[in-house]
Amino acid sequence: MGDEQDRLLPVANVRRIMKQVLPTTAKISKEAKETMQECATEFVSFVTSEAADKCHKENRKTVNGDDICWALSSLGFDGYADAILRYLHKFRGAESQRANQNKDSASGKKDEESNHKNTEPDCQIGTSTLLEFRILDKGNSSLAEAS
Repeated sequence: MGDEQDRLLPVANVRRIMKQVLPTTAKISKEAKETMQECATEFVSFVTSEAADKCHKENRKTVNGDDICWALSSLGFDGYADAILRYLHKFRGAESQRANQNKDSASGKKDEESNHKNTEPDCQIGTSTLLEFRILDKGNSSLAEAS
């Protein structure tokens, strides 16, 4: 049983996602959570395997977000692939912006240190990037939309 649980997605994460789409008064049975846990794990494995096969054929060792989008599309999940691609694009833009801010911050500190004019305490306000997956109404072909 321990080995079985090790290969599955954490049931707490699955339960949290299930609760987000259900009414607040809804109850979820243990059997329902375990069934969704197995299905979600199988889906992730299925898509990842397809992406890994593509990487293997291209003599690459790393599966990236574009490979996942390609795999979703090639497996017939075009709506999901489109949503993930939009999310991936926004995520990469946010990461690029964060890297530029960190680079600017680091070069600013070097200038201050070289001029010996640093009278302010070393304090940086963190800017977190908000990227969220929203659960859409039933029947909508998009899985997620980046904000």
